[in-house]
Amino acid sequence: MNVDRRSVLASAAALGAVSALPGFAQAAIPLPAGFERMPLWPATPPGGAGVRVTEVSALRYPELGTDTLYQDHVVTPTLTIVRAARPNGAALLLIPGGGYRRVSTGLEGYVIARRFAAAGYTCFVLSYRMPADGWTAGADTPLQDAQRGLRLARSLAAREKFDPARVGVIGFSAGGHLAAWLSTRAPRKTYAPIDAVDRQPLGVAAAALMYPVVTLRDPFAHAGSREQLLGATPAADRVAAYSMEDGVMPVPPPVFLAHAFDDRTVPYQNSLLMAAALRAQGGAVECQLYEAGGHGFGIGAKTPAASGWSDAYFTFLHRHGV
Repeated sequence: MNVDRRSVLASAAALGAVSALPGFAQAAIPLPAGFERMPLWPATPPGGAGVRVTEVSALRYPELGTDTLYQDHVVTPTLTIVRAARPNGAALLLIPGGGYRRVSTGLEGYVIARRFAAAGYTCFVLSYRMPADGWTAGADTPLQDAQRGLRLARSLAAREKFDPARVGVIGFSAGGHLAAWLSTRAPRKTYAPIDAVDRQPLGVAAAALMYPVVTLRDPFAHAGSREQLLGATPAADRVAAYSMEDGVMPVPPPVFLAHAFDDRTVPYQNSLLMAAALRAQGGAVECQLYEAGGHGFGIGAKTPAASGWSDAYFTFLHRHGV
C-alpha cells in the first residue's frame, strides 16, 4: 500500500487514537529498531502551567507501523535519533509539518530520516509543541522547541561522531515555516537557559524548506497555520512579525526550497517569496518547482514528478560543505 502525508492529514481527525495518554503518550507505539528517542527538556517544558491538553499519538495505517505516525497536542516534545550506518560527519534536524495542529512524525520525520541516514547523515526528528495549546509562550512555543532541539542535537556531536559546524535543518509545510524561523532570522532568546545544552549555538550550515508555509498574508497564506499561530483575527503587525519573508537576517545560510505548482494547500508562491527575500539579503538559494506533486509529497511513489528533491538537496548540501 502506498500512503502519503495528504491522506494521513485528511482523515486523521476521524480516526480513533491508537494511544491517548497524558504526557509521554507516544511511548505506547514502539520506535523502529535502531531509533533512539529522548525528551527535549530535562523536566516540564517552559510555560506549561496553563496547559490542559492530553497528548495523543496514532497510526493512520497500523499495518505500516510508525511510517504513518502522527501526534496531536504534544506535551512532551522529543528528539529521535536516526543513525547512519556509515556517518559522513554531518547531521540534519528534521521538522515535520502538520499545520501547527499536529506533527506528521512518520511520513515527514522517520521516512525522510531513513533516506538521509542511508546517505550518511545523522538525523534528529523533532516532535514539538503546538502554539494554541495554552503554553505561556503562545506563538513562540514551537520555536522554543526548535531552538532546544537544535542545541540538544549539537550537544551530542562528540557522542554521535559528527561535526557540530555541519548541522543542517529540513522543514516540511508548517515545519518549513518553523525551519525558516530557526535558520534565517537572527537568533533571539525564547526561554531562560536551563543547562549546558543551552550554551550551544543556534546557527545552521544549510536549510531545506519543503513546500513551506512562509507568508501569513493573504492571498498566499495557509489560513490554518496562521490561525493556530495567531488566532482567527490577528493584527497586521502580528501577521508581519510571523511572515518569514520579512526579517531575513543578512547573509543567511544556504537555503534549498522545493514546491509543486499544483499545491492546493500552501501555494507555491510561498517559496518564491522566500527565495526573493533570501536573495535580497545575499543568501545562496536553490528553488525547485515541480510540475506536479500537490502538497505533502515527501518521498514516495505517488509523486514521481517531485521525487527527485532529495537527490537535489544532497547535491546542494555537498556544494555547501554539509
